[in-house]
Amino acid sequence: MSHGKKFPSFRLKYPKSKGKTFLLPFKDPSERRVFLDRLTERCYNYGMNRKKRSDRRHIVYSITNAETGEFYIGITQGFRQKDLKVRLQKHFRRAMTENKSWELCKSIRLHGQESFLAQIVEVVRGKSQAHALERELIGEYSPTLNTQ
Repeated sequence: MSHGKKFPSFRLKYPKSKGKTFLLPFKDPSERRVFLDRLTERCYNYGMNRKKRSDRRHIVYSITNAETGEFYIGITQGFRQKDLKVRLQKHFRRAMTENKSWELCKSIRLHGQESFLAQIVEVVRGKSQAHALERELIGEYSPTLNTQ
């Protein structure tokens, strides 16, 4: 027993559809094709048309070797202590797994991770401002662990 006109159905691959089946009332197959083309374009561009922020916050930080007093100045994206901790772990992992000849890596391998303390110097909005402050601090204090 039919309850009216049958429409073509299809499974929609769209992030918000969760696999639901939709019925589309198109009389002409070309209308359906145009609709599906537009929908597919929206699906592939989902979330990609957003403007990226250029004023994210960055941490200018220092890592100090407690045994020798040598220090390193760097920047990382973020504004929380957790963001600095993640960056510090990346420095440690790189020093132990990669054979880099950077002064910071050499010092980490020589003295061990426990000898290093990280602290936030300043949180700055914008990548260019953070890089400028980092260069200024490196020029002013001449840290021994920064590779020149």
